[in-house]
Amino acid sequence: MVTTRARLTLEDGLRFRGEDDKGRSVLLDSGDGAVAPSPVVALLLALGGCSGMDVIGILRKKRQRVTAYSIELVGQRRDEHPRSFTTIEVVHHLAGEGLDPQAIAEAIELSDTKYCSVHATLVPGVTVTSRFVIAPAVP
Repeated sequence: MVTTRARLTLEDGLRFRGEDDKGRSVLLDSGDGAVAPSPVVALLLALGGCSGMDVIGILRKKRQRVTAYSIELVGQRRDEHPRSFTTIEVVHHLAGEGLDPQAIAEAIELSDTKYCSVHATLVPGVTVTSRFVIAPAVP
């Protein structure tokens, strides 16, 4: 079993600094004057980061030449408290030379079903769907 530790410390208002056991930090904030993402947005970012790191790693092993990559996340939340996510759509936007749509689809599927711990933590309570868009090549 793997143990992961983190700690949050209140800085000001609703702003917390999170730290892992190696001292790396992230800021979370909410409310008026927020200067960092909220914990809810951070959850979306964690999902996108986890998936993106898997997908780009797999595509590099498949020798796909990705020149640009971004991930868009859109989450729908309940109206009542707790306002948890009910659905999240993950859209992978890629550009590159001669990208193979099948290789991209396989990389996303592997991330969603085997490698991404954040995805596995959210499902089955949240419906997470993934798709991709390949940008046209720029001459």
